[in-house]
Order: sequence, then structure tokens, then C-alpha cells
Amino acid sequence: MTRSPVDAPQLLRDAGLRVTVQRTRVLETLDAHPHASAEVVYTGIRDALPGIALATVHSVLNDLTAAGLVQRVNLPDVGSALYEIQHSDNHHHVQCISCGRVEDVSCAIGAAPCLHPSHDHGMRILEAAVTYRALCHECERNSNG
Repeated sequence: MTRSPVDAPQLLRDAGLRVTVQRTRVLETLDAHPHASAEVVYTGIRDALPGIALATVHSVLNDLTAAGLVQRVNLPDVGSALYEIQHSDNHHHVQCISCGRVEDVSCAIGAAPCLHPSHDHGMRILEAAVTYRALCHECERNSNG
């Protein structure tokens, strides 16, 4: 799933948000490092923005998520939420159970939602979240080592 680099200022303008250096840097960091925690984003931008606080990064991520620019991803065995730029492509995730690496995988059958429950309890299903649990080649090689 290869994508072009995001134009962070344009994304912010299109969402009706004010373009700030903090928001721009957070989006650019998520573009370069999808599935990043707030702490990883903070580490990635604190040298360029020495006055920024982790709390500010959390606030920016919340604002970007509320605006629909960023998607919060909650995965098993991950201590904190991960974030990625929202591409509205209905993808799922594969997660290595050893090193925790997370990658995008295309939708299971291609139409949203990908899975239909046996009983919808009278609700209109909007999304089905699928996480494939796996062992990446590197971790498998190291465990057989």
C-alpha cells in the first residue's frame, strides 16, 4: 500500500483547521511513521520543536482524530493507542506477536464493512476492525536461530 507523501498544510486547510507547525509536524511524522504512538510522534518532533510537550502532541492527535484526518488504532498487546493518517481505504492491520511491528493489509473482501456479523442487534454496521496476529519473517528467523 504505497502512498504519496501528504501535503499536511493542505489537509489541515481542507479539514477547516488552522495550519500550525505542531499540527503539520504531527501529520508529517505520521506520514513517515504510520502506526505510531503519541510518544513516538513526540520523540520524532521534539528536536525540531524544542518547546513542545507530550501533552501537546496528545492534544494535537485528538484534534486531528476528531477532524477525521487521523485514525486511532487500538491493537491487542499494545500499551497505548497507535495513530495513522486516515486514508478512508477500509484497510486492516497485521501485527507481529513478537516484535509488535504493524503493517496495513487490504480489506478482507473489499467492501465496507468487510465482515457482517451473524446478528446486528438492530444496528447499522459502519466498520469491522480486523487485526491479523502473525510472526514476521525476522522474528521467526531469530526464534529458529
